[in-house]
This record gives sequence, structure tokens and C-alpha cells, in this order.
Amino acid sequence: MENQNSVLLQARNLSFSYPGKTLFSEWSGDISAGINLVLGGDGRGKTSLLQMLAGDLQAQSGQLQIQGITLHEQAEQYRSRVFWLEPRTDAFDQISVQEYFSSVRNRYPQFDEKLLENVIEGLALTSHIHKHLYMLSTGSKRKVWLAAAFAAGATINLLDDPFAALDKASIEFIHKTLLQLAQNPGQAWVLAMYATPPGLPFSGLIDLGD
Repeated sequence: MENQNSVLLQARNLSFSYPGKTLFSEWSGDISAGINLVLGGDGRGKTSLLQMLAGDLQAQSGQLQIQGITLHEQAEQYRSRVFWLEPRTDAFDQISVQEYFSSVRNRYPQFDEKLLENVIEGLALTSHIHKHLYMLSTGSKRKVWLAAAFAAGATINLLDDPFAALDKASIEFIHKTLLQLAQNPGQAWVLAMYATPPGLPFSGLIDLGD
């Protein structure tokens, strides 16, 4: 159990403000192996925190470190250990699902081909693989992002509201997959949610309040 809870990412003294609104002031926290929950109401900074941990949103102060690699000094190495995608993005609309998976495959050296095949089947994405992403429903797009996250093999995996817009069978499949992947002591899964999802064991909780 000791390995299961080893700290993979350390955030120290992060501050971030939008004009007229401070979201984080000298905030520190750890992300452990397993499944971590970021809990909070609307406007509490769940997505902004994930973006900061990914290195996509620059904190105004503070430091982020993944197993000795700091975002400040080794940005490229740091980002190569993180999977993050804004689920509402339209950045990939003009390429096919297959081409998107290829781009992820090229970016992450630990990409798991077999796992991708299993997840494509489990999330009923097989018929969508040659379609352009703009042709997909919100739910199907989210399944593509989740399939990529599961297969990427990144150390830190940041999932923003991963069960949103999904059917019951897909939610059950994601649940089961997360339970399996959470056994890996070298990976952390960070779920940003409005409420605690039942039936998942959490190795860490970050409560941003209602």
C-alpha cells in the first residue's frame, strides 16, 4: 500500500488570479499514485487547477515538480509526463479519430496499443475511428479523449469531469478501467468533479469548496 500512495507530483505555493478574482493563493498539494479527486463547485477553480498542473495555465507564483522534474526548469520533460486535454476543445475537429490517436502515440513513449484497442471496443468507438472529430457527438468526443488518456501511459493523467455526457455502459467501463489502472504505482489519475463518484478508491482528495 505504501507504493500505491507514493507522491508523483508536488505543487508548492501556487498562486493564480483572474482580474478581480483570486482562485489560488500560495496553494500547495500533492498528487499520489492511484486516483485523486479534485472536488469543488462552479467557479472554484477545478479546471484551472488541472490546467496549472498540466503546465497549460501559468501560475503567477509557485513550483510544480513531477519526480524531480520541475515545470520551471524542464518544461518539455515535465509536460511529456502529463496527459491533459480540455474536453470542450475543438482543436482536433479537422482530423480523424485515428489521426488523433496517432498524434497521442507519437507524443507519449509509454503508449499502450493493446489497451487502446480494448478501450476503443469497450467504449463502442470502433465505428467512429475513421470519422473526423467534428462529426462526433459531445459524448463520443469525450470517449475519444478518455481512450487516449488511458492508452497514453503518462505519469500524471488529468481528467475534467470524466463521466459527463456519457451513457451508463460507458461510465461502467471507465469505472472498471480506472480501477485497473489505479493499481499502477507509477501513475496518478486526477478527476475533477462536482460530487464524489461512488465506488472508486481515492488516494488523495483536494477539496476546493462549494
